[in-house]
Amino acid sequence: MKVRPIYIDVCALSRPFDDQSFLRIRLETEALNLILLNVREGRYTLLI
Repeated sequence: MKVRPIYIDVCALSRPFDDQSFLRIRLETEALNLILLNVREGRYTLLI
């Protein structure tokens, strides 16, 4: 499987520290967690 580079803006990395009572922020946090899981498992290379 080919490892794909993925760019994440630095401000996106702070999303988990934002107010999670808003649905949109919670969904963005979950998406970020899924992306970071794939980075840890070697599916993506993180570009910051």
